Amino acid sequence: MKEHLQNLDALTINLGAGEMAIVNIILAFVMFGVALGIKLQTFQDVFRNPKSVILGIFLQWVALPAVTFLVAILLNQWITPMVAIGMLLVSSCPGGNISNFISSLSRGNVELSVSMTAITTAFAPVVTPLNFWMWGTLYCNYASIHNDIPTLEIPFGDMLSQILLILGIPIVLGMIVSRYFPNIAKRLMKPAQILSILLFIGMVAVSLTQVLTALESRWSVYAGILCALAVVIIHNASALGTGFFGATIGRVPNIDRRSLTIEVGIQNSGLGLALLFNPAIFSPEVWNNNGGMVLITALWGVWHIVSGLTIASIFRSRTIKR
Repeated sequence: MKEHLQNLDALTINLGAGEMAIVNIILAFVMFGVALGIKLQTFQDVFRNPKSVILGIFLQWVALPAVTFLVAILLNQWITPMVAIGMLLVSSCPGGNISNFISSLSRGNVELSVSMTAITTAFAPVVTPLNFWMWGTLYCNYASIHNDIPTLEIPFGDMLSQILLILGIPIVLGMIVSRYFPNIAKRLMKPAQILSILLFIGMVAVSLTQVLTALESRWSVYAGILCALAVVIIHNASALGTGFFGATIGRVPNIDRRSLTIEVGIQNSGLGLALLFNPAIFSPEVWNNNGGMVLITALWGVWHIVSGLTIASIFRSRTIKR
């Protein structure tokens, strides 16, 4: 398995300036669409009924990256360091833009889901680079001790400035429209969500195409992708488990537990892809073998839809216990 993943790591997958601009525009639009649903009332409600939201944010910001780090350590003999860093990047991203829809299908607490998405997205410009820098540095130090990779410096400053630029501006604009032009925001929200999902799928497709184009051997293509998919499935299962068991231990209502499971298990991997392709953050001179990271992040964007819909169907078939 590790050999096939090493074949992916040997690839250098980058986008041209024009393609990178398109990716940033797509991500900015997705963030703007999410921000249309963020209202100041959402943050006020957290203080009125805070338990489930605070627990969910803890699971998203603290528990998920920590669990991902442990999973990467446990899988160390089967995966490559670049794959592990890709996992940590995904776990550092905010909740995905389809989590509210999946939570609704699950008959979960949609208001809780929206609140978590709003809060994690609003603070993503700071929390995402901080989490990735902290856990990524810990893993790089671990991997270096085991002679797997040379010491790599996680670019916290560059990542913070770039995320503030590509996320902060559209999030603020979306919140302004939501606050001062609520009727316009209401009309834009549904089509923006649908278009965001389509654009996100397109971004994932482009990333997968870049990987397939870079690989020459058909066997390497299938074997590498299957191994990466297996890692993504394990990682995503651990994320869903973190949400479910964390909510169970926290003794929140069953309807909240469903939403927390979905929120922690669905990540904005589109943000991860945009960061990976940004040369100001991941310099090609340093991160010149990034195929494994790109594929892990792209496959997560596909698989979390499958797993989310599966979990939703299971939740939906069961009566909510009060």
